[in-house]
Amino acid sequence: MERLKTHFPVIVLTGPRQSGKTTLAKNLFPNYKYVDLTRATERNIIETSPEDYLRQYAHGIIIDEAQNWPEIFPYVKIVADDLPESNIILTGSNNFSLMEKVTESLAGRAATLALLPLSLHELGDEVAKLPTDTLLFNGGYPVVWAKNTPAADASRHYYNLYIERDVRKLLNVKDLSKFQIFIRLCAGRVGTEFNAQSLSNEIGVSHHTIYHWLSILEASYLVFRLPPFYQNIGKRLVKSPKIFFYDTAIICFLLGIETIDQLKTHPQRGAIFENYVILEFLKNRYNSGKSDNLFFYRDQSQREVDIVQQFGNTYNVYEIKSSVAFHSDFTTNMNYLKKLLGDTIQKRQVIYDGATDLEISENGIVNFRNIVF
Repeated sequence: MERLKTHFPVIVLTGPRQSGKTTLAKNLFPNYKYVDLTRATERNIIETSPEDYLRQYAHGIIIDEAQNWPEIFPYVKIVADDLPESNIILTGSNNFSLMEKVTESLAGRAATLALLPLSLHELGDEVAKLPTDTLLFNGGYPVVWAKNTPAADASRHYYNLYIERDVRKLLNVKDLSKFQIFIRLCAGRVGTEFNAQSLSNEIGVSHHTIYHWLSILEASYLVFRLPPFYQNIGKRLVKSPKIFFYDTAIICFLLGIETIDQLKTHPQRGAIFENYVILEFLKNRYNSGKSDNLFFYRDQSQREVDIVQQFGNTYNVYEIKSSVAFHSDFTTNMNYLKKLLGDTIQKRQVIYDGATDLEISENGIVNFRNIVF
């Protein structure tokens, strides 16, 4: 953010609720005027003369939950155009509403960043040494780690708040029962290809409704889609994305996993581990101010590589295994992809839950805590 504010008059910081957006903005810019648009009294003050208010604090202002008063965006545009040295920070947790207004009013004037829950690196060395199942069960929300709030309680509160605030507003319906079933079914399909028709048949709604609901989950930073890797390599590749959640504690809650011991033996434990590792890659990109560059590979012969990370015309590929022991067949699909793509693949690595980092031929084997991005 420090770097971007020298190039853009407006910075938009979005991300899930309670991921730390406000705390980050205040810590980075402690001398900026802070305004919370969820508070009617503060909003009323700005509404009296929004352009004059923004001009007064244009040298440094944080406007929290900006999507709660969309009328402010045209005034932000005017001030940003008139005062290109402005430093206006907008935050918001509803990506759909926020980005719609940014696209309409602030195109070319705003840099956009996403803040996800805490990464393993941000949690610190002591936390990183905790048992894997503790990390998966607790997820990354700051309230769990900073305030020692039990993860199950934090997830329950988050889910209920999310349903009450975001989904009711976006769906504009009273009966959310089928939508709630949809969310839980998505949790049970973490790490699998998204099949709208299958969900449509199971829930009893149209596949168009399924895609609409999915877009709402994405806009509210509950889930994201990992796209399949496309390349003209003479093989038919799958076209459907995989579905993942932005926090593993939420997955545990939705699956009814109430304790760490239950997680240890749960059939979805491997998928939750995969979700956790992919999130680490995603957080590293976003925390560096970069866009997502992650894909997965799967062909019709069911050969699969969990992560294909693109850097221009070259790729790093990763296989994710929740096993604590290494098996030679972990590298089989990466080696196959290497034969197809040749020297465009720069790095092959197995990320697993074992204690020992190894070098096997041209493949690296690394514990998930020791990933070097």
